[in-house]
Order: sequence, then structure tokens, then C-alpha cells
Amino acid sequence: MTGFGRGEITKKGYKITVELSSVNRKQFDFNISMPREFTSYEAKLSSLVSSVIKRGYVKGMISVERCAGKGNACEGMDLKSAELQIEAMREIAEKLSLKDDLTASSLFKVRDFIKNGRSIDEPDQLWPDIESCVRKALRKLKEMRTFEGDILEKDIRKRLKSLQKICTQIARIAPRVPVCYKRMLEQRLKKLLKKEVLVDQDSLAREIALFADRCDISEELTRIKSHFQQTDKILIKGGVCGRTFDFICQEMFREINTTGSKAGNADISRHVIAFKAGLEAVREQVQNIE
Repeated sequence: MTGFGRGEITKKGYKITVELSSVNRKQFDFNISMPREFTSYEAKLSSLVSSVIKRGYVKGMISVERCAGKGNACEGMDLKSAELQIEAMREIAEKLSLKDDLTASSLFKVRDFIKNGRSIDEPDQLWPDIESCVRKALRKLKEMRTFEGDILEKDIRKRLKSLQKICTQIARIAPRVPVCYKRMLEQRLKKLLKKEVLVDQDSLAREIALFADRCDISEELTRIKSHFQQTDKILIKGGVCGRTFDFICQEMFREINTTGSKAGNADISRHVIAFKAGLEAVREQVQNIE
């Protein structure tokens, strides 16, 4: 399922922004881009996201920027590092008898003097705020996914109703299959045998009984009916159901495939083909839900 969520907070002189997006995938997968100071938290972030998102590919981005406060022009600058480097430079210049021509503009050439929000002094202290931003983004992401899920549920229910109608039509045709076979068998025997040769009615009855047993699809239709009942329960209950629904679709496909093989009837075969096509459409939708 697809969705997007964003969380943002400005606190402790930092602006933290978290963006999460998700796309369809059968399993859960997580990838996030963030400052190197926070890479040790990747496992915790993955666990946090997976506690809310069970299925799909989630891509994230975390940015942490320094915010200069009023009356603090030095915010975001490593003064201590600059002092140590300037002191070392002056000592070297004195030993080499060089002119001390350091100016204010020279400070911007000093390595690591300006951090530009890329270096974080105490990343551990920012973790609670980052976690809070991630949870905000997750809530918004879940809202979008829930909205999409409601639409998918309506579509799946509509498709399942169509499949139930097809099963009803198959169930109506099934009892007539042995009767049609008996009529067809009698017509063939009349053409093949001479008029004076009488057909053994007991043998004919046994043949028809064997055929009726082979083409009996009542068990398959009963199991398919039970699968429809299970899907109703799943849709009413809600929550995480994608993998369970996918399994039921597989079982329904197996039962309808057996139905087509056993029935031995052209009309039933046409309905079976229609059922398979509709079930495949349902399964494609099911693989997109959580």
C-alpha cells in the first residue's frame, strides 16, 4: 500500500525533519537515509517502523539542521576547534619566522570551523526528538494507507460478490451434468449398436453412477463457500490480513481448478475460467494490502 508521512520539530537548537513513504511489496522492507551520526539507530528505526507497517517497502529520510538562535551568531560553529587550530598555526609561524597575518576572514578557511548542520555534538540527546518525529510521520503515513485500504476493501467486496454469483451458477449446473451424460451416452449407443441389440440397463446405470461420482464437485463448492465466509470475517475484523487473505485466494484457486477438472462440462468450464480471472484480480489487490 502507498502513503506518505512527514514529521518535523524544532528543539534544542536543531530542526529535525522526518519523511516516510511506502509502496507496494509482498514483504516488509525498510531503507532510510540519515546523518552518519545516527546510523547506529538504524535497527531501532526499522523496529519502530515495522511495529506499525507490516507489509510494503518503506523509504525514509531524516535530516538534522542547526538553528541559530537570536543573539547567538556563533551557533553552528565549532569555536573550540578553531581556537586550537589557530593557536597551532601561530606557533608554527613563530618557529618558521613567518608573519602573523591571520584575520577574521581567515577563520572561514579553518577546517571544521563551520559545521553547516552536518556534525552533531551529542546525537544521543536528540534521539527522543527523532523518535517523536518518526512517530508523527508514521501516523500520517498510516492515515493515507488506511484511506487507500478502505477503497481497496470496497473493490474486493465487489469482486468477491461477482465470484459468489459464478459459484451459484456452477452449483445450479452441476446436478444436470450426470443427466446430460446419460442422454448423450444413450444416443451414442443407439448409433453404434444394432436396433435388435438391447442395451443392458444395469450396465448403463453403473456407468452413469461412476461418472456421477467422478464429476461430483459438491465438496469443492462447499470448501469454496467456506472460504467466502472466511473472507467476510477477515473484512469485518480488519487489521493486518494481507497474507491470510492471499493464502485463502490460493486455496480458492486450487478448489476451482479441481472443479473445472472434475466437472467435465463445457458450461461449467466457462464459468470456471471466469472465476479464475476474477479471483486473479482479487489476489492482485490482496497482495497490495497489509
